[in-house]
Amino acid sequence: MLAVLLAVLIGLIALFWSLNGDTGEVSTLLADKFGYLVGLLALGGLYLFASTGDYRGRGRDAVRHAVIWLGIGLALIVGYTYREELRTVVYRVAGEVLPPGHTILVDTTPTGEQAVRLRRQGNGHFVARGTANGVSLSLLVDTGASTVVLKPADAARIGIDTNALSFTTPVSTANGTTYAAPVRLKSVSVGPLEVRDVEALVAQPGALSENLLGMSFLKRLRSYEFSGDFLTLRG
Repeated sequence: MLAVLLAVLIGLIALFWSLNGDTGEVSTLLADKFGYLVGLLALGGLYLFASTGDYRGRGRDAVRHAVIWLGIGLALIVGYTYREELRTVVYRVAGEVLPPGHTILVDTTPTGEQAVRLRRQGNGHFVARGTANGVSLSLLVDTGASTVVLKPADAARIGIDTNALSFTTPVSTANGTTYAAPVRLKSVSVGPLEVRDVEALVAQPGALSENLLGMSFLKRLRSYEFSGDFLTLRG
């Protein structure tokens, strides 16, 4: 029975090597993986030594349990090897099931570039739960707005003295022309994507129902892409 369990162990080790992509000769493989082989055989031998007494007369149970434990170990190794791909899959699935407005990290490149995805709301708009000057805000994505535009109440929340603002910049809206005050924001972020020193406007009281995430933020990203019910921001 010990020989059977040892053969199972060696077979699973060989399966792991084949999944690992090594196609060299056996001698080269043994030389490159000798440390791993010794460690795996030592652990396997310890398991076999400890289990031979417990499974005396129950050889089939011993083989089944050995296969289960070694299979779990192999699954953990494969999962760790493909952790980046699995994380991307998890993020994409989360983007389908989380409520609109949540930003989901969907990609990270070796150079540090990241991408987040937003889902369209029922009214057809994309709304991001981002931050301005480190304070959480809800921002309606608007490619027709040349800058980020804030409501006066939210501008005050992020530290802007709204009493000192001068509303001199004309802004065209669906209700006609109104005026806004130019400001600069220390930072605007959506998920992990952050842009610093952002040009923005503060709308007059009552002129704006939602904060706008305009082109002064979007154009400084690497790209943004609309696809069906999703908006992907890359930076």
